[in-house]
Amino acid sequence: MADNYELKAYQEVQAWRLKVMKQSGLVNRFSKKVQNKINSWIPEKAHKIVTDSIKNMVKATLTGSHMMTKKLPEKDVSLRDRDELLRGKHTSYRKTAVIEGAGTGAGGLLLGAADFPLLLSIKIKFLFEAAAIYGYDTSKYEERLFLLHIFQLAFSSEEKRRETLFIVENWDAQKEKLVDMDWRVFQQEYRDHIDLIKMFQLIPGFGAIVGAYANHNLMDQLAETTLNVYRMRVLEMQPRDY
Repeated sequence: MADNYELKAYQEVQAWRLKVMKQSGLVNRFSKKVQNKINSWIPEKAHKIVTDSIKNMVKATLTGSHMMTKKLPEKDVSLRDRDELLRGKHTSYRKTAVIEGAGTGAGGLLLGAADFPLLLSIKIKFLFEAAAIYGYDTSKYEERLFLLHIFQLAFSSEEKRRETLFIVENWDAQKEKLVDMDWRVFQQEYRDHIDLIKMFQLIPGFGAIVGAYANHNLMDQLAETTLNVYRMRVLEMQPRDY
């Protein structure tokens, strides 16, 4: 029989899932339409440059993060203990992201622009730590691809979130169909998700407050998604009597 913690975790996963599937508010839907329109005005060559830059940046971070991630925990670690380990990592990485956001935000345009790759690196490293905590081996390509889908689930529009949730919920079947990420969609969804608030981070002085606040919330968003996705995977592998 599942213990009370696993039952509580299962219920929290279902509540989170409903939140992911919930229709976005009018403002968010309008913002997405505006962003799509702006993206349509950008020359294809510019899109390709940004896509290739982010693809290379993420792949370099994936390689470096894998080498720095500690070995997997023992297999008999409980879900409760794994969740607690993740929360501890979240607190640590969020603190780093807040300091980084405040520092780059205080520097105005030049340092504000540096926030993008730095924050991306922090998020990817956190995901590698999470995979190790829940016992998944990121030396396998499919697990690194799974991490990118968690990232996309956390930072995407309503339509893409639903599509990505289906993929992670049915990973064993879906992974066979995935050769690589659609990097154009990956970078565009991520940029559209964070562009507005990050724009204010470029204002000298005021940018420090915005940078710290934005990075705090973005790490919370990633951690909530990561926690529930890995809980979902772990609970799927166990006999269900709840």
